[in-house]
Amino acid sequence: MHIRENTVVLIDYRLTNDAEELIDSSDEHGPLGYIHGHGNIIPGLEQALEGRAVGDNFKASIEPSMAYGEKNPALTQTLPSSMFGGVDQIAVGMQFHAQTDHGVEVVTVTSVEAEQVTIDGNHPLAGQTLHFEVTVREVREAQAEEIEHGHVHGEHGHHH
Repeated sequence: MHIRENTVVLIDYRLTNDAEELIDSSDEHGPLGYIHGHGNIIPGLEQALEGRAVGDNFKASIEPSMAYGEKNPALTQTLPSSMFGGVDQIAVGMQFHAQTDHGVEVVTVTSVEAEQVTIDGNHPLAGQTLHFEVTVREVREAQAEEIEHGHVHGEHGHHH
């Protein structure tokens, strides 16, 4: 069976950046399961998987436009540290939920200087070309309930 819309796909993967630094891998948590054609993974990887079958091994480099987008400077902001009331120690890398015009967004602290905190609302991988090494482990028809719920059920998916 080949990967197409409404198939459940399980993949092993290794994700690196341009510097060949490991960003993520399925080594520790097992294969990634998703329903093809439902926007569960980045568009560029989904496109690279289209038509593949169990046992296929491949590499794919995904440009930012087909991954997490380009970095948007408008999503970076410097705020007074007093806006982070109730947080004793603000550190680079901390993430907070912030209310925005588009709803609640996750922002990451990128700099702390004196009484100023710089936050970034971009996805941490925005602006980066992502390099995947992928092995297709399983392809099967999605069950009606999986399609309705929008995610994989069972061992490598969500349990109800």
